[in-house]
Amino acid sequence: MLRTNQAFLSYFEELYHKQEGREEVGLKSFSRDENILVQDQPLSKVMLIKEGIVKCYFTEENGKEYIVEFLGNGEILGEVELIKNISCLCGVKAISEVIVYETSISSFKSLIKNDLSLNHLLLDSFAERIINTSSRASYQQLYTVEHTVTQLMNMQSEQGIQISKEDMAAYLGITVRSLNRILKGLK
Repeated sequence: MLRTNQAFLSYFEELYHKQEGREEVGLKSFSRDENILVQDQPLSKVMLIKEGIVKCYFTEENGKEYIVEFLGNGEILGEVELIKNISCLCGVKAISEVIVYETSISSFKSLIKNDLSLNHLLLDSFAERIINTSSRASYQQLYTVEHTVTQLMNMQSEQGIQISKEDMAAYLGITVRSLNRILKGLK
């Protein structure tokens, strides 16, 4: 439900603290509801979430959002776009105050070429996303939407965040009206 990656976070923290005046890795803050990446726009930086929670979502041609994942500490943003040399596949928006480590595209490309540990972290991250996508697809087939709503509500209280009904519905792939019926039934 909320994806994190402590190994990647440790890697970026080390990169940030080992800099000797080069400033290849910086810190940037985003406010709640601020766009971090915009679907179909060019990628400007590769980022890694230091603190906070974001939603990663697709906006379909009909204007409806589908939330792919909620991402937290240690999750990387923009690496697929950089590797494939494409515009942003999806939008990423802060749902809490967020701090990211950011690095330029050229710096990240250089790291990919020269740092085997980064390549291992990327491969692990890609494999984890494939596993998570498969697990989520099977989970949605095996469990009721009510069960997932309960898990979303638990995540909110554990993380101390508020997820809007629109975002909950977009994550579940249902309408807000259907979500309201489910919430009423859970009370």
